[in-house]
Amino acid sequence: MTEEQDNDDVIDDTSADGTVPVEKYAITSFGIDFDVEGLVRRLQKRELYVAEFQRKFVWSQTESSQFIESLLLGLPVPGVFLAREHDSQKLMIIDGQQRLMSLLFFYDGYFRPSETAKTKSVFSLTKVQKQFEGKTYDTLLEDDRIRLDNSVIHATILKQENPVEQEDSSLYYVFGRLNSGGRKVSPQEIRTAIFRGPLIDLVRELNQSDDWRKIFGSQSPRLKDEELILRFLAFQKDFDSYERPMEEFINRYCRRHRKASKSFLQDAAKSFLAVCAVAKEGLGEKAFRPKRSLNAAVFDSVFYGLDKRLDSGPIKDPDSLRAAYASLVETKKFVDATSKATSDEANVRTRLGLAKAAFSQVA
Repeated sequence: MTEEQDNDDVIDDTSADGTVPVEKYAITSFGIDFDVEGLVRRLQKRELYVAEFQRKFVWSQTESSQFIESLLLGLPVPGVFLAREHDSQKLMIIDGQQRLMSLLFFYDGYFRPSETAKTKSVFSLTKVQKQFEGKTYDTLLEDDRIRLDNSVIHATILKQENPVEQEDSSLYYVFGRLNSGGRKVSPQEIRTAIFRGPLIDLVRELNQSDDWRKIFGSQSPRLKDEELILRFLAFQKDFDSYERPMEEFINRYCRRHRKASKSFLQDAAKSFLAVCAVAKEGLGEKAFRPKRSLNAAVFDSVFYGLDKRLDSGPIKDPDSLRAAYASLVETKKFVDATSKATSDEANVRTRLGLAKAAFSQVA
């Protein structure tokens, strides 16, 4: 499977842009030595939290136990990497989730607790030195508990200071390079962490809509379906200012509307759901799959064109809609603009312009 498909049945060559916008960043990077008790307290209060693009907790109880044993023995342990949010001053875990969550589980008393599980597994140390074997945090000797509480873990904290108007733009690129989760992080996974707020919440809600699920298919494990929703919304508002790379174009939209008003979000949802309904009913579930896979460039073009047509009122002649679509996807300029270099400004303007013109005449 190619990187373009990225474990999804989607063709999208914009992922090959590999372009970082030219910016001069001022990033504060400094180290802090946290005591373990303080780190756990921050985790419990959710002042320190796991970034959503981090892989799930995968350590076994033995691995977690041996990490805690290292602290009890006074052995050095790897540091963690955190990022500070501008607004809340909360700290996001970029690297070190397995270690920090192991500590939280041990202090709370249960290993990998689940809200849905009927029973919880008590976290007692296993496969460690004899004096610690079977101990929970509460049953540790007082001297050992104090030693663990006062153990130090070094943290490197990153915060973007400038450019202020592009809040956290550098973190998007830094996170993709520094995350050590064992696999390349997808752009949308990072967006859900960096730009979390009402807009991302709306996209996740729209991603569950019935018509969209029929169009896209099974839910994407790497959030490609959520990314395509954002891509449509970004083109809807900011098409005239589009510049490659596509990745950063979507980021700018998220940054600008991260804390969008309720009316803005309602309008966005109404537009997306209306286009979904028309596309699903009028064009069918395979409309964006000229071949086997969903073509992201065909998708964004057709969705954009349909949205502009719906600004004039509902479509009353589904036959004319299907005829316009059939003619569009056979137009050589459209085929070329949706087949290669699909993030180039000229190709984006060509294909979205052709789609808008094609559907403008639909009755």
